[in-house]
Amino acid sequence: MDFELKSKFKPAGDQPQAIKQLSKNLKSGIKDQVLLGVTGSGKTMTMANVIQKIQKPTLIISPNKTLAAQLYQEFKEFFPNNAVHYFVSYYDYYQPEAYIPQSDTYIEKDAKINEEIDRLRHAAVQDVTTRKDVIVVASVSCIYNIGSPENYENVSLEIRLGQKIKRKEFLILLNNLQYQRDDFSAPGGSASGGKPGTFRVRGDIVEIYIVTGEKILRVEFGAGPKGYPGSDKIEKISELRPGLSNTKHLSPNTYKLFPAHFWVTPQDKVNIAINNIRLELEQRLKELKNKNKLLEAERLEQRTNYDLEMLKETGWCHGIENYSSHMEFRKPGQAPFSLVDYFNYFNPEGSLMFIDESHISISQIRAMSVQDRIRKQTLIDFGFRLPSAIDNRPLTFKEFEARQKQTIYVSATPADFETKKALGRSPTGEPGKNIIEQIIRPTGLLEPKIEVKKTLGRSPTGEPENQIKNLIEEVKKQVEIKQRTLVVTLTKRLAEEISDYLIEKGIKTQYLHSEVETMERPRILKDFREGKFDVLVGINLLREGIDLPEVSLVVILDADKEGFLRNKTTLIQTMGRAARHLNGRVILYADKMTFSMQSAIKEINRRRKIQETYNKKNKITPKTIVTDIRDWGFSKKEDLGYPLGPEFGLVHDKKLLEKEMKTAAKNLDFERAAEIRDLIKKIDDKKQP
Repeated sequence: MDFELKSKFKPAGDQPQAIKQLSKNLKSGIKDQVLLGVTGSGKTMTMANVIQKIQKPTLIISPNKTLAAQLYQEFKEFFPNNAVHYFVSYYDYYQPEAYIPQSDTYIEKDAKINEEIDRLRHAAVQDVTTRKDVIVVASVSCIYNIGSPENYENVSLEIRLGQKIKRKEFLILLNNLQYQRDDFSAPGGSASGGKPGTFRVRGDIVEIYIVTGEKILRVEFGAGPKGYPGSDKIEKISELRPGLSNTKHLSPNTYKLFPAHFWVTPQDKVNIAINNIRLELEQRLKELKNKNKLLEAERLEQRTNYDLEMLKETGWCHGIENYSSHMEFRKPGQAPFSLVDYFNYFNPEGSLMFIDESHISISQIRAMSVQDRIRKQTLIDFGFRLPSAIDNRPLTFKEFEARQKQTIYVSATPADFETKKALGRSPTGEPGKNIIEQIIRPTGLLEPKIEVKKTLGRSPTGEPENQIKNLIEEVKKQVEIKQRTLVVTLTKRLAEEISDYLIEKGIKTQYLHSEVETMERPRILKDFREGKFDVLVGINLLREGIDLPEVSLVVILDADKEGFLRNKTTLIQTMGRAARHLNGRVILYADKMTFSMQSAIKEINRRRKIQETYNKKNKITPKTIVTDIRDWGFSKKEDLGYPLGPEFGLVHDKKLLEKEMKTAAKNLDFERAAEIRDLIKKIDDKKQP
């Protein structure tokens, strides 16, 4: 299926020329380009049009989960008939395994996995494997190891109507795919606890809750002798919707079932991998004992042998990723397999990559493998892991570059790295000039006006005041005209304290920083746009590309504190948050004019002059950007109908829900019935004015 772009808007401003030039360069084979688009110029629209013109599977890398969530929503709307997916780290909380020699402190890996994000990750990888009309919006975590794409494809199970296979053999194959048997829970996320990646057996019927959470696969075997199970033929295959009784979608003749975990090795190779791990263990134990590290040797032997027993019995163990080089038969130092490798492996004819907010994303990608190696080496030195664990890592920057195909770097402030790449040589040897500017907004909006105020000054009445007191006055003016304000601070603690202080002063305020849970961030931004509170206080999450057209004032506290959070690039990006509103303005609180402030203000004024000239020449009247406030269906489990199942909360048909509730009550599943009753009540409450 081809990419089919759906939008009520047509490209305008600088978008048409940007789309034309980017597409032309891609078709001529140019590898690296930069889309230098100011905030609010419609870079996402430009990207979507390029994808439609080029018709290649696309990976979009974003610097953080919040922006990735926003891009995911936008591309879902642009391509409703194509496969658009969200791929970010599935940890709500993550404490990596570590050892501190100075205090002899071992910190065990502790993580809280978000099952909804895990489901979305599997859905993304499966569509990369099977479809060409696929877009994956990912955070920079997409360069981490997720296992071999070749193994992932080879261990998948093809189920065919009429296939001759004994039920017992079929169940063994499901176990090999790491699906867990759970006969006591109804697939589809019922109150009794069924969840993706499980299956149950009812006589001749095997119901598999697909790991993506999107469907249940029902496989029916013919009755054996005298009606007992035992037929060696698949008589029927059906797809059901999770959570809804007897709601069949279709009856496919064939179905390809992928593993429930990424690190899965064909069963015939698991034993070879185990033997290789044992050989490495023996060699490492000799090294440790020769160095008289007896405690480390004993520790390593116990831990590794326990993992090997689990691998032998189940084909999987906790921390299996630390043995990934053996499971994938990689040589020491060989690069791991990431989502980027899946795109390359399943699309040998080529794919497309966008690196959004590239001035940040590239820096993150560059640093990730270095940090990971330092932590792993300590674990190896003190007998907690085998030396091969070092190869369970993200790609190094050099490895990432080697895997890049045609790439477009997207940023309002591209760094020197992207600029140099785009100014390289074309395939014909001619000097390339592949930086495409997108400064004119379709709405005619100008860059915001900028005002610099002292952190310690005097009020209009002559009374001394600090930046917080003046901030409160400015915010109150905003509240009166029903416009939103962003306040940018330097630390998380300060963000929380300012938020609490503003609330004490009667101003509806919320803070947002990296410690706020992944799935909560889009909900907070949605509430902000809807006007449930007037001020959002943050640090760095407010910088990159967040679409908040209701914001007309951006306040940057302590703007003269030179550093990463107050350099030229950061200031331009932060000030850009006010560029989506007709009355957009920025206040910088500073006691001195730093070089970064001066450079940022100069660049903003340069762009504003270009925009004013264009508007005057074309008789354009600027208008505030209007974008829909989208529902983010993954914010809370209760929003999804959990534990009823990930698709249940998306059902709004009251009659269908009432029927399901009665069915649950009839089956004596009263807990499930009560949950459906509560869901119906929520729907009724929303309908009331």
